[in-house]
Parts: sequence; C-alpha cells; structure tokens
Amino acid sequence: MFEKLNELLDRFSELEEAISQPEIIRDFEKYQALLKERSSLQPLVDKYHEYLSLDRQLQETRELLSDPLIAEEASAEMEVLTASQARLTEELKILLVPPDPLDSRNVILEIRAGVGGDEAALFAADLLRMYQKYADRNGLTAELLSASDTDLGGINEALLMFSGRDAFARMKFESGVHCVKRVPVTESGGRIHTSTVTVAVFPEAEEIEVDINPAELRIDVFHASGHGGQGVNTTDSAVRITHIPTNTVVTCQDERSQLENKAKAMKVLRSRLLERRMQQEEDSKTQDRRSQIRWGERSDRIRTYYFNHDYVVDHRLSMTVNRVANVMNGEIAPFIDALRLAEKTEKLVNQQDRM
Repeated sequence: MFEKLNELLDRFSELEEAISQPEIIRDFEKYQALLKERSSLQPLVDKYHEYLSLDRQLQETRELLSDPLIAEEASAEMEVLTASQARLTEELKILLVPPDPLDSRNVILEIRAGVGGDEAALFAADLLRMYQKYADRNGLTAELLSASDTDLGGINEALLMFSGRDAFARMKFESGVHCVKRVPVTESGGRIHTSTVTVAVFPEAEEIEVDINPAELRIDVFHASGHGGQGVNTTDSAVRITHIPTNTVVTCQDERSQLENKAKAMKVLRSRLLERRMQQEEDSKTQDRRSQIRWGERSDRIRTYYFNHDYVVDHRLSMTVNRVANVMNGEIAPFIDALRLAEKTEKLVNQQDRM
C-alpha cells in the first residue's frame, strides 16, 4: 500500500511542477487535464501527509518511553496516536480504491411525480428545488432542461443537468423512489398522506459511445410552456425526440431556440440509451453493478421525508437526519457523503476478498 502511496505522491509533485510550466499553460486542453488529475489526487495526498506527520509523532513519542519521568504520559499518548494511525490507514485504503470511471461525468437527473396526484407533483417541485440548492451549496451547476408544470405549482416531470467536479459520483445515489409523508395543502381534514416521486440519474454520454441512426428518430416540435420565461411559447421552440427502436422519448423546452432544445434533447437521449445499454450488459453478467448501496432502481424506495416528525430516513443505510426543512433546502450532503463512503468500503471489501 505504501509503495503505491509513494508513487502517487511523486506523481502529484510532477503535476505540481508541470502545471507551472509556460508551455503547459499555453496548451489549454493539456493544462486542464493535468489540473483535473492533480485535483483527483489532492484528497489522497493530503491524507497521506497527515499520516506521515502522525507517524513522525509516533516515533518521537516512542523514544520518550525510555525516560522514567514521562514514560506514563508517553504511553498514554502512544495509545491515542496508534488509534489515530489505524483510522488513517483505513481511510487511505478507501481512498486508494479505484474510482468508478463514470464518476467524473456530468449528470442528467430526471424527476417524475408518482403516486399521490397533486401532492406528488408538489413534492416533485420540492425535490427539484432541493437539488438546485444542493448544487449551489456544493460547487455544481444545475441547468434546467425541461419541466412540465401543474396548475398548483407542482411538476409532473423535470430534467436537470448537473456539471462540475465528480457530479455523477455525488448524484448517482439519488436514483430511486422518494416518499413523502405530510399533510398536503389540498387536504382539508389534516390527514397525513403518503406520496412518491421517482428520480432517475444518468451519466452524460459522449457521442462516440452511443451511435444513433437518424432514420430511427422521430422529431416533433411544438409551442413551449411553463419554465423558460415570457416568449417561449410564441414559436415552435420545444422539441420532442422519440427513439423508435426503444420507444425512448425526450422532451426539451427550456430554451427559446429550437436548435438549442434539440441539442439538449439529443444529449439526454444519448445518456438514456447509454444507461439502457449498461443495464442490459450488467444484467447479463452479475448483480454487482446494482448493489444495494451503489445505485437505486426506479422501483426501490430509497428515502422517506417525514414532515410530521421532522426527520428524513435513507433506507439504504438506515440513516436519519433531523430537520426536514434543512434537507429540503439542499442539505443532503450527509446522505451523499455517507453513501459514497459506503460504496468505497464495499469496493474495498470486495477487492480484499479477491486477493
């Protein structure tokens, strides 16, 4: 393990030196690639430096054990430092687990109102705002591609694109069924209702990954409505693309330009077809890809928002976070961070089992 860590430490130093060279800075693509690699190594390097510093403290404290005047204090300090070293060793092992190659991709996230009528649509709108606020809080860019509004201010369906560092690594755990238990605004008797919203997450596909035959597409244009501001519905700017062989339908209407909506719709279509292909390939092999922690199926209930009791439960980890209002305000990082750690831990265990 430490041989690998030292290799990565050397590589990090090489990157630090390289990105300061004028000829590298002038080559934008290479410069960005090196910055991205350095950024990916930074957490591991920081943790390893912390480990090396702790190791030096241990060596210094061990030398004090021979002094009878401070041997007792040194022994107590050794216990604390040894425990910290064991914790850091486990954290380093997890950081050394190879990342999912898709983790750095941008993300397309689809929200659909499920069971519950108007209340489900209202909760879908709440989740849309929650994800937008999470993006704002955590350095991601959330771009609304399309939304289908309801008369009460809810949404039947929405498409978001997230871009930024490790976008897919963070958002992929949101796939599945989100349940809400609360008194709907339409409920006059004060009874608590249970409604559901389905979230699906796709890594953005590159054009070379998915070959689409234009003859297999049906493209319809129509007046946009809802999100997009005044004027979006004065021309046939909205675009609906149907991939006939798979009956996959994508609609984008948030831009005023038909060409822009078509480009975004094609981007979503490629991502959905890539996800479909990945699902078929993995289903024909093993269930490894869709373990309980990693990905939520659309039929899986992953999280319940208990407004009446003021807490949210993630069922995959039996994890509870208090204060629903904070969660709905975009504070879902505790869930995402815990799930990312669980995924890495699971990979580490599987990796050790194969050794």
